[in-house]
Amino acid sequence: MKRIKTPGAWAGMAVLAAMLMVVPVWGQDEQFIPLLVYRTGPYAPNGIPVANGYVDYIKMLNARDGGINGVTITWEECETKYNTKLGVECYEKLKNRGATGASLINPYSTGITYQLIPKASVDQLPIHSMGYGRTAAADGRIFKWTFNFPTTYWSQASAFVKYVGQQEGGMEALKGKKIALVYHNSPYGKEPIPTLTILAEKYGYDLKLLAVDHPGQEQKSTWLQVRRYRPDWIFMWGWGVMNQVAIKEATLIRYPMDRFIGVWWSGTESDVVPAGDGAIGYKAGNFHGAGAGFPVHEAILSHVYGGDQAAAAGHNFGEVLYNRGIMNAVYDTEAIRTAMGRFGNQTMTGEQVRWGLENLELTTARLDELGLAGFAKPIKITCEDHEGNGPVYIQQWNGQTWDKVSDWISPMREVVRAQIEKAAAEYAKENNITPRDCAAEG
Repeated sequence: MKRIKTPGAWAGMAVLAAMLMVVPVWGQDEQFIPLLVYRTGPYAPNGIPVANGYVDYIKMLNARDGGINGVTITWEECETKYNTKLGVECYEKLKNRGATGASLINPYSTGITYQLIPKASVDQLPIHSMGYGRTAAADGRIFKWTFNFPTTYWSQASAFVKYVGQQEGGMEALKGKKIALVYHNSPYGKEPIPTLTILAEKYGYDLKLLAVDHPGQEQKSTWLQVRRYRPDWIFMWGWGVMNQVAIKEATLIRYPMDRFIGVWWSGTESDVVPAGDGAIGYKAGNFHGAGAGFPVHEAILSHVYGGDQAAAAGHNFGEVLYNRGIMNAVYDTEAIRTAMGRFGNQTMTGEQVRWGLENLELTTARLDELGLAGFAKPIKITCEDHEGNGPVYIQQWNGQTWDKVSDWISPMREVVRAQIEKAAAEYAKENNITPRDCAAEG
């Protein structure tokens, strides 16, 4: 006898089918970290090594230590192509994944960071824009959910000026000098302009601003202006193909490379190798080690690549941006570990990870334990200060590798912090934010 399915039966089957089409079940002992990446598009040469370094460090922790205090780290990549709209879509897609939701978000784009900051407090999901994003977010009293340690663009801009002063024989020697800023015409590229402008007034150098439109493949007119201006120094706030083109154009006008300094996002192998020997002498900022000669690399090579150096090299092993991915993963996982120290060795929520970020302290001893001796400077984050002390150093391309050619340079905190607090206060006023009382929370 043929059975006839009633509408109610169909409805019941639909519910059952929906229940069976379950999204992955996340274990209670898993810590989920969403990864916003750009392995495709015009900025892929820079996005790929950062993503590889981050993922390799997580794989190493899982293989060697079973994760963080016995809690396995899981992740999922979402491709943004360095596009703000796609980045926000990735955030919305991944923010609720995992047993307790995402741990934190690394936007890897200043434009995406700007869009996510208002969402972070609503979703209670911390943002870690490591060395990029909105510099004013360093004031944790206003930006409770956003962190930009270990340093910011304003700190680097001031360190660059300090470095040039040292090279010229003293800060007083900056008076009358000409400095050009060649920058990506985006929120990212415009970040250092306020600091460089204030310091130009303070020290008397002339500042010329030269914007380069996305993606930066056409710069002939920019470098014609450089040739006419004849700057004593050039700073570059570039990204992706823009950096390669700028360095090539600088060589064509025979600009002295040792007076050309890029931001830490303009100082990787993919920026200089295409220019060949013409790039020798080019400089850039950095806030972590270069090369693969650190114990952390030995651990990754062993536990992720089984000692296969060729396979590791195929994933940008030891390149500047690969190392930046490692450093980012170290900060994030150590913040989670810090949170576990207070809340227990279990999966942390976004709110708990936020506490871990705000109470993160990496001492020299801890960095040594992590295989990072000499790789990075100690750091301590507080409620008021989401940046840390912000030192950078200058590296120089010798044709094969990057050499460290300066001591660690402390930023001009008296200038930078005052501007951070001013900008943060303006943001708070515009967005009706009541500053936190950090003393009361402590």
